[in-house]
Amino acid sequence: MMTLPDQKPQTDTHAYVLTKSDIDNTPETKHVHQFNEQAIRHTVSLSDIVGLTKCGLHLVRVEAGDETTTHHYHEESDEFIYMLSGELSLRYGDEQYQLRAGDFVGFPAHGAPHSMRNDSDADATYLMGGSRPDIDITLYPEIKRKMYNIHGKKEYVDFEDLGEV
Repeated sequence: MMTLPDQKPQTDTHAYVLTKSDIDNTPETKHVHQFNEQAIRHTVSLSDIVGLTKCGLHLVRVEAGDETTTHHYHEESDEFIYMLSGELSLRYGDEQYQLRAGDFVGFPAHGAPHSMRNDSDADATYLMGGSRPDIDITLYPEIKRKMYNIHGKKEYVDFEDLGEV
């Protein structure tokens, strides 16, 4: 591996290894979506634990009846999910899909809006991942809103309040 003169290769790899036991013993964080109180995810942010900054990978649990987000898409960030257990109803663009363990879905930047809901009577779990650009814009077409994420600071504006420069 080539390094710059002022960089040392990381030799303490222990901080980057999470065992199943480590993950099982990490408390979930409850996330309620900022624009949808019915969208509740219980998350272990694996990438954050090991200090990854360019991509995110999260173990997510969604309880029966809950949604995952507000229908949206990103301008700069690619996203994906890989179903581990349970079932989720995916609305992706104008299509509906039933997702089960082993299913994978990619959500490319500038792609169709997407959102999921757990319509079953059991929890659903999945891995959610994606890129972490320094600047991203998330569009929420149904609520007519844009959210700007600039170096970790988030702000939003409603479409009706957008102005041309």
